[in-house]
Amino acid sequence: MAAKKTIKKEVAFFGFGIHSGKPVDLRLIPSDSGEIVFRRSDLKNLEFRLSPENIKTKNCTTLVTDKGKIQTLEHLLAVFWVNGIDSLTIELNQEEIPSMDGSALHFARAVQRVGLRELPGKKSPQKITQSLFIQEEDASISVVPDNELRITYQIEYEHPSIKKQDLSIVVNPENFEMEIAPARTFGFLEEVPALQKQGLALGGSYNNTVVLDETNVINGPLRYPDEFVRHKILDFIGDLSLIGEPMIGHFNVKKGGHALHLRVVRFLLENPEYLSPDR
Repeated sequence: MAAKKTIKKEVAFFGFGIHSGKPVDLRLIPSDSGEIVFRRSDLKNLEFRLSPENIKTKNCTTLVTDKGKIQTLEHLLAVFWVNGIDSLTIELNQEEIPSMDGSALHFARAVQRVGLRELPGKKSPQKITQSLFIQEEDASISVVPDNELRITYQIEYEHPSIKKQDLSIVVNPENFEMEIAPARTFGFLEEVPALQKQGLALGGSYNNTVVLDETNVINGPLRYPDEFVRHKILDFIGDLSLIGEPMIGHFNVKKGGHALHLRVVRFLLENPEYLSPDR
């Protein structure tokens, strides 16, 4: 059993939405509620409860209700989940979490700086008890029992600066901040016009995206030689956090994306026989 946690002090950020392109103020506010709640100050403080049933994916992870949405949650949620934060109010004045530098590093460092406070409530990590396999064409996620949370991720692109990359890492606060949180969003220059026609990547820039042309990284240097697969792990952690409890098991993802990530989350929530509390 572990204690529920919030942050000790309020933290504020300012940035731009990578998809909306809009400026946004973001505040993380300590809470004793026992849940993560998003609040849109621009919509008369409309509140959004975090629920996998209200999540949609299209180049990012978005919380949607009939009254509004909040998009690009994944980096922020990854920071909360890895650090055991499950009681918080997130206030923002636009529809999108600011991208900062395209990674989770600013959020992770801010949480470490202000520190965490334990709450009276307890939570039990959920342990994978049996193997499962989910596949969509050449993409897949396999999950097997383990004694810790391990994520193995493989990607493959024809681009000469990426090619095949894979990484396997045990997820804990120390590894996350050093090895995963700094990995930035990446994108291909040739895809920008099509994305912008869909209302995506309107705020993308060399400041918040690793941009690739046909052969090279335009705005290097990279933070890691395999920064691309590390960023995919960051996205996966954020999406996996939607389960709502700490996890113990080995997740092996091949050529994944937000939609496939969400499939494994929903499968585990709908099939509790694959999980048991680790006491």
